[in-house]
Order: sequence, then structure tokens, then C-alpha cells
Amino acid sequence: MTSNIKRVAFIGLGAMGYPMAGHLQQAGFDTCVYNRTADKATQWVTDYGGVNAETPALAALNADVVCICVGNDDDVRSVIYGDNGILATMKPGSVVIDHTTASAELARELDQTCTEHNLCFLDAPVSGGQAGAENGALTIMIGGAEPVYERIMPLLNCYAKSTRLMGESGAGQLTKMANQICIAGLVQGLSEALHFADKAGLDGRAVIAAISKGAAQSWQMENRHATMIDGQFDFGFAVDWMRKDLGIVIQAANDVGASLPVTALVDQFYADIQHMGGGRWDTSSLIERLRRLNG
Repeated sequence: MTSNIKRVAFIGLGAMGYPMAGHLQQAGFDTCVYNRTADKATQWVTDYGGVNAETPALAALNADVVCICVGNDDDVRSVIYGDNGILATMKPGSVVIDHTTASAELARELDQTCTEHNLCFLDAPVSGGQAGAENGALTIMIGGAEPVYERIMPLLNCYAKSTRLMGESGAGQLTKMANQICIAGLVQGLSEALHFADKAGLDGRAVIAAISKGAAQSWQMENRHATMIDGQFDFGFAVDWMRKDLGIVIQAANDVGASLPVTALVDQFYADIQHMGGGRWDTSSLIERLRRLNG
């Protein structure tokens, strides 16, 4: 840990934020947390030490860095602005890191707002799921100024295996959108392959063993094929959150003039999963849609 970052606030203790904040405390950063559900913040203190605060503003008081990991654009704004938001108490020169998967427009808005308040801002969405957060092995895509990125690297290294500065503010969020585009297509393709194998009378596990070391290989194939075959969908990122992300992706694609036909189609498949009552299933549940449609 570098001497210029000592006190950190972490806002949002969901499936990702809870262990991420824990890694900071365990690495020696003086960490104060805030969570909308106070009991979860109390439990975090029991698990890791550190302290919790009643409002984002109190958590951010005297912090060198404030990390945010909440649900969507509106949630981010709710912990930044207003009398109880972090802008009310952050000291000049400190850094806001937004790990939320949000819009690039929000990132640019917050960068301007932070500049007006003599603060630094980075948009830094993460990939790797809950397991990546727990194991300190996340991938982080970052938008913002390089000196700020270099300054907070010791902090990010507490829970990341890979970080990359992608460009100016908003570039991190745009890169995360590319990530979600890839995942949507990969999971649908894997779902169709496993469904086809089953209908053709093949052993799905044997099929994956045969093809997983070749050109078809992916993280999704390695880590999700078995649970997909078994119809278990409680192993990661929820469909509700994926639809939120894909909505951001499709809007951004419209803004920049990109054609995303497969992504738009898979988004509608995830809507079908929601209608089946699977909004809290993980994203690999696309295979269940095929099973129910085709019997």
C-alpha cells in the first residue's frame, strides 16, 4: 500500500462489493463501508473489521478514495449527490472509483462533476463474477486519466488479476459493454450446443470434453457446462442484471451506429427467462428456455 492512500470508503456491499471491500481491509487499508441495507454493513464489519457508516457522506468523510459498486445509473447518482451523498464530504484531490456497470454517459457526467469539485474520477466496471471478487481475481476496465489510474493501482490490485486503462472517461464502461456482448453470444451458443447434443443422443459432458480444448473453448464452457447440463442456475450473474446491462449496450449501440443483431436477440431470450420466473437465475439459464420450448 502506498502512503498517499490510507483511508478508503466502499459504497455498496452486494455479491461483488462485499468481498471487494473485504480485500481492501485485509490489505491494510482503513476501510469504511456503507450499504443501503444496514444489517449487511454490520455483518461486513463482523467479518472483516473496519467500520460502517449510516450514510455515503459519512463513509466518504476524510477518505482518500471512494469506491462505488451499486446497481445502476440511478443508484450511483443517489450515493453521490445530495446532503447524504459523497460529494458533500469528500476532500479535495481524492478519487472516486465507480465499479458499477453503468452507462458511458453517466461516467462522463461524473467526471465533469468531480472535476468541478476538485476531485478525480475513474469509471472502472469489473468482470469475473462473484467468484472473481471473492478470489481477488477480477478484470477491471478503466476510463480516466493515466496519473489517477497509476495512483490507485495498489488499491485495485487487492481484488484484480488484470487492469487496463482504456481511454478517457466512459471508455471503461464501453469496454464492459463489449464484454457483455461477447458473453451473451457465447452463452447462447453453448446453450444451443448442449441442447443439440442432448437431442442427438450424445453425452453432453463427453461432447464438452471433446471440443473444449479446441476453437470452441471459452470460460463459459469450462465453468458452466456441467451446471447447465444439470439444470442448476445459481452460480453467478443474474438474468435481471444481464438485461440491465444489455439495455445499456443496445442504447449505446444505437448512439454510435453499431449493429448488434445477435445481442438484441439474446436480450429478448433473457426476457423470456424473466417471464418464466427466472430473473434471479444466472445467465447460463438460456439453456432452460430451449428445453421448455422444445420439450
